[in-house]
Amino acid sequence: MANLATDFIGIRSPNPFWLASAPPTDKEYNVTRAFRAGWGGVVWKTLGFDPHIVNVNGPRYGAVWGADRRLLGLNNIELITDRPLEVNLREIKKVKRDWPDRAVVVSLMVPCDEASWKTILPMVEETGADGVELNFGCPHGMSERGMGSAVGQVPEYIEMVTRWCKAHTRMPVIVKLTPNITDIRHPARAAHAGGADAVSLINTVSSITSVDLDLMAPEPTIDGKGTHGGYCGPAVKPIALNMVAEIARDPETAGLPISGIGGVTTWRDAAEFLALGAGNVQVCTAAMTYGFGIIKELTAGLSLWMDEKGYGAVSDVVGRAVPNVTDWQHLNLNYVTKARIDQDLCIKCGRCYAACEDTSHQAISMTEDRVFDVIDAECVACNLCVNVCPVEGCITMERLPTGAVDERTGQTVSAEHGDWKTHPNNPMAAAAE
Repeated sequence: MANLATDFIGIRSPNPFWLASAPPTDKEYNVTRAFRAGWGGVVWKTLGFDPHIVNVNGPRYGAVWGADRRLLGLNNIELITDRPLEVNLREIKKVKRDWPDRAVVVSLMVPCDEASWKTILPMVEETGADGVELNFGCPHGMSERGMGSAVGQVPEYIEMVTRWCKAHTRMPVIVKLTPNITDIRHPARAAHAGGADAVSLINTVSSITSVDLDLMAPEPTIDGKGTHGGYCGPAVKPIALNMVAEIARDPETAGLPISGIGGVTTWRDAAEFLALGAGNVQVCTAAMTYGFGIIKELTAGLSLWMDEKGYGAVSDVVGRAVPNVTDWQHLNLNYVTKARIDQDLCIKCGRCYAACEDTSHQAISMTEDRVFDVIDAECVACNLCVNVCPVEGCITMERLPTGAVDERTGQTVSAEHGDWKTHPNNPMAAAAE
């Protein structure tokens, strides 16, 4: 069996699955249930000094669902913990004492001055916690108070606060980054320059998920008013994967450990984050949707896949895909594929035909008895038909060798294109010269 144990910046846990800083990690009761279920670690819900943290008593979450009402994303307007600091610290100490083999990291958010960080860090250190995560990502409520993403959007602040924390604690320092920024590499570089032991990302995406068209107010609606919140769940995974990869392949942050966050729902999601450079993953929405028991599927699935692929340890997976992440101009323009429709699997719904005929390249034909086929001469291999087809595996892409001739039409369906800079269809060709 594959070994799922991880050593992330010196913090050991029996598997790479940690619960992210959120409602599931708000108190001893939740965390104990999580550890009993098998979670490898937790990041305790964000602590702070502000005695005026009062959460709304109306709805705190908005949602986006798929057609089958599968939860695709949550928007939350909840603030950091509203429980007394001393209560949280006492519970953290007890949990770490009772579960010494599990990772217990504490999320922190205090005003952007050195004295505040210098005061709270020893208090956390006394609990025996394994490390701290600096919450520079929360996009609502706290950011209006000059914390959270208000810090995370200014690289100079990130570096400054990280330096303070490294100067005032022996614990590993993880910097949690906000996705609400143009280029994630800049805050990551700042954290690295400040001495961060690792970064974690992504925090939630600033969003309004829906509008109540009767009340004419954003949802969730509190007494007729709404506000932007933080969006998370499966829908943000593509954003998270890209940002993790950008940091992993940036020469200025090469080697900086990454804790991947954002829509991890299955073992495959976790494996993708690991392959793109994350040393472990943090989970929130999936646990809030399915309960802590989902950890059994996550660990079993990852372990089985690693066994099948011959990976003996999680570290064998980390970063495997990073060398294959490149910029557009380095893609091979001589690589040509064409769509192929399996007539035995086709249910004749016509979705591929409608999508291609109306919005793409008119590369799918339809006979009177609704037989659909690909017109190679028109197919540009955009993959749209594969993505809209409701039958998995019915439409696939077949690679063709350069200069291949379609046996049915006698036409050359692929040609040598040469370098991207001189490609006749490349609008950047002139600029590149």
